Amino acid sequence: MSPVSHATSEPRGPGRWVLRFEVHVPYAYEALWPVVTTGDGLLTWLAEARVLERRLGGAVTLHWPDSGATESGEITAWDTERVVEYTLFGQGRIRFHLEPVGTDSTVIRFLNERGGDDAERLDALAGWHDHFELLEAALAGHPAHWPSWTGTRRAELRASYAA
Repeated sequence: MSPVSHATSEPRGPGRWVLRFEVHVPYAYEALWPVVTTGDGLLTWLAEARVLERRLGGAVTLHWPDSGATESGEITAWDTERVVEYTLFGQGRIRFHLEPVGTDSTVIRFLNERGGDDAERLDALAGWHDHFELLEAALAGHPAHWPSWTGTRRAELRASYAA
């Protein structure tokens, strides 16, 4: 599994942050779209989609097996095979922008605009980084096995982001 590059974060006013990842994967964007926009795909690396109305303005409820959190919101951007954005009560705005690189690789430009203090920012950076590593494993045919997931890797990542 190739390593995910560290993200950047920038403040957007008191208690507001924008987190950004740029993830390069050796898969065509057509292969990535269902992984970030379908219940079956999301479950392999991110969350269980308890509600997912796949359209602009559609309802979404995601349950994170790793933390036990469940959050609802709506789909606030939908450009088939290019952009999907979920705006969730606790996670804020999460946006996946897929850009093809040739015919067999894709850049995921990810943005998470959210609230929280610095500790929550570090937790979110480590959490997203961990999930993007799980995404790469899922694309390689090794989906997340949530019952065996531990927070060890996430703790390592959090320490790295804090340093």
